[in-house]
Amino acid sequence: MKTTQRIKWACGVSLFMFLGVALHAQEKPGDTTLASSHDELVSLAALDQGDYRYTVEDYFGNPKGFTFRFSPDGKYLSYRESDENGKRHIYVKNLETNEVKKAIEEKEELVRIYGWLNNTRLYFSMDKGGNENYHIYAVDLDGGNLKDLTPFDGVRADFTELLRDDKEHIIVSMNKNNAQVFEPFKLNVVTGELTQLYTNDDPANPILGYDFDRNGKLKGFTRLRDGVEQDTYYEDGNGGFQVLKQLNWKDNFFITSFNYATEYPHDAYVVSNLDNDKAEVQLFDLKENKAIKKVFFNDHYDVQNMGLSRTRNYEVDYFTYEGEKSVVVPVSEVFKKLDARVKQELPGMQYSILDSTEDENLYMLYVDSDRVYGMYYAYNVAKDELTELYNTMPQLKKEDMAEMRPITFTSRDGITLHGYITLPKAALAGQKVPVIVNPHGGPQGIRDSWGFNPEAQLFASRGYATLQVNFRISGGYGREFLESGFKQIGRKAMDDVEDGLQYVVDQGWVDPNKAAIYGGSHGGYAVLRGLTKTPDLYACGVDYVGVSNLFTFMKTIPPYWKPYLKIIKEIWYDEDVPEEKKIMEEVSPVYQIDKMKKPLFVVQGANDPRVNIDESDQIVSALRGKGYDVPYMVKYDEGHGFGKEENRIELYKAMMGFYAKHLGQQEIPQPLKD
Repeated sequence: MKTTQRIKWACGVSLFMFLGVALHAQEKPGDTTLASSHDELVSLAALDQGDYRYTVEDYFGNPKGFTFRFSPDGKYLSYRESDENGKRHIYVKNLETNEVKKAIEEKEELVRIYGWLNNTRLYFSMDKGGNENYHIYAVDLDGGNLKDLTPFDGVRADFTELLRDDKEHIIVSMNKNNAQVFEPFKLNVVTGELTQLYTNDDPANPILGYDFDRNGKLKGFTRLRDGVEQDTYYEDGNGGFQVLKQLNWKDNFFITSFNYATEYPHDAYVVSNLDNDKAEVQLFDLKENKAIKKVFFNDHYDVQNMGLSRTRNYEVDYFTYEGEKSVVVPVSEVFKKLDARVKQELPGMQYSILDSTEDENLYMLYVDSDRVYGMYYAYNVAKDELTELYNTMPQLKKEDMAEMRPITFTSRDGITLHGYITLPKAALAGQKVPVIVNPHGGPQGIRDSWGFNPEAQLFASRGYATLQVNFRISGGYGREFLESGFKQIGRKAMDDVEDGLQYVVDQGWVDPNKAAIYGGSHGGYAVLRGLTKTPDLYACGVDYVGVSNLFTFMKTIPPYWKPYLKIIKEIWYDEDVPEEKKIMEEVSPVYQIDKMKKPLFVVQGANDPRVNIDESDQIVSALRGKGYDVPYMVKYDEGHGFGKEENRIELYKAMMGFYAKHLGQQEIPQPLKD
C-alpha cells in the first residue's frame, strides 16, 4: 500500500526523496551573464577525440521503446516510443489485432510518469520546465477525452492509490489548500470531480502520510509533532482516530499492506526497525498494537519490498532486499517457478516485478545486469513461459560493456563500507587507469546499486574507471549505519569517499594522479567539498546541481520542506548552535574557495526546485572573481537534473571534453584564465 509524504527509512529510501517544491518558474532565473555560451561548450565537447565504438548518444539517447505495461485485462500493451526529435510518446497496442494507436503525445513538456487507470483509460503527469509542480492528466486509449484532472497553478499533485475495485476513482495527494502540507483527495478520472478525504490543518505538525484500504477508506495516518517526533494514528472504531504509537522521526514503522487473507480487519504487514537495526516485515495487529510475528528479515540489509497475490487470497508471493545486488526471495509456488525460470534462462541477471494483469497470469519483468542496459520480459504463469518483449538499448553490446564489481573495505575509523568499481578493459589487463569518483545524491537514505549505469559505461568507453561508495548515511544498511552519518555530511562522509579511492588505488586498478570527482545534488556538493577539503587529491571536478552554501541552501527551502526543518538540521547542521555554525562555514565550499586548485565544470537546471540556481551562481561567480576559468552549463528548461534528451546529450559531450582535457594524456593545466 502506497503512502505519500511519509518519513520512510526502510528500503533505502531517502527521507527527502519526496520533497519537491512549489516554486513558480521564473523567466531566466539566476544571473544569466554567468552561463557559458553555446560555442564555448561546443569547443569543450570537441576535446573528446578518439576512435570510440560508442557515442554519447548511444548511452544517453532515449531508448526507442521503454516503460512497457499491460492493461489490467491483458488485452493491451502500452509503451513509450521515441521519435526522431527525442519526444517520448505513449502508444497502446491491441494484443489481439496488433493495432497500435498513439494515446499520449509528448510536446514541449516531458511526460514524467504514466500508467493504467482501468481497461480504457491512462493517466500521466507533467510539470513545467522541471519545477515539479505536477499535474495529473487522464486520456482514453485512442488519445481522446484528454483531461487535466488537477488544473491548479502552483500546486503539486502526486498519484497515491489506484483503487482496483473502483474503476472510476483514484486517490491523489495535493498541497492545494496550503503550500506547506499535502492532503488526500478522491479523484474521478473521467469527470475530474474532487472529494477531499481528510484535512491536514496543522502546517506546524503536518500529516506525513495516509493509509487507505483497498476500497479507499482512510484507516490511519502519521503526523509529525514538534518537528522531530511522529505519531501514528489508527481508526478508533467510532469514525475517528487515536494514537497508536508515539515515535521519533528516526524510528521506522509503516503499513505496507493490510492483510486481506483474514476476515479480521486490523491485521497488516508493516515495515519496522523498532525491534531490529535492520528494517524487517512484521504481521501486526493494529487494533491491539502488537506484533503477531516476524515475517521476513535479513541480518545485513533492510527489507525493500514485498508482493501479495490478489487472486490467491493475498498469499505472500515474494520479498526483496538489496545487498550487493538486488535479491528477490520467492515465497509462493508461482514465484518459485518464476524465479527458477529467470535464473535458468537469464543467468547472472537481476529482475524486478513491474506489473501484472488483474488475473495475475501475466507478469511484466524488467531484467538487467551491470552490462545489459535493460530488457522487458513477460512471464506467463499458466505456461511457465518467459518471453522477451523488448531490448531497450540493443546497440550497446554486452561484450563491449565494462564490469561493475562490488567492493568492501574498512574506513579509517573502522566502519565496514561497501560500494562499486566499474573497470574498463585496460584496468582488467593490469593498467592503472584514470578514475571518476562519483558520490551519490541524497545523501540520507540513498545508495548506489549494482546494475547498468550509463554514466559509468560511457566513462569506461573512454578508459576511465568509476568509483561509487555507499558512505555512512547511505540507505539499506540499517539504522545504525544511516545515523552514523548524521552531522557528518562533508566530514566523515567525505572521509569514506576518500578511503574508497585509496582502496581502489591500493588494488592497483587506478592512477591516483588522475582521479576526478563528479556528482549530482548532494554528489555535486561532494564535488565542491572534495575540491576544497582535499585540494590535491582530485585532478578536476564536475558539479551537477550541487549545493555550495549550506546557509543559503537552508534559507531557500521550499514551503513544504519547512515543517521538516528541524529534521534537516538534525541530519545536516543547525546554524543556531555556535559550534555547528562553525562547522557549516567549514564545510560550505563557497567559504573555502581559496583552497581550490583544480579545474571545475558546473552544471545547473535553472528551474531547479531543490537546489536553487543561486547555489551554482555563487560558486561560479566567486571562482571567476579570482580569475578561474569555470565552464558553466545552464539549461533554462530544466530542473533538478536534465530530463530532455538534447540537453542530456549536450551535458555528457561537454563533460567528456572536460575529462579529456584534465584526465587525458595532456599535462593538467591550471584553471586560471590565460
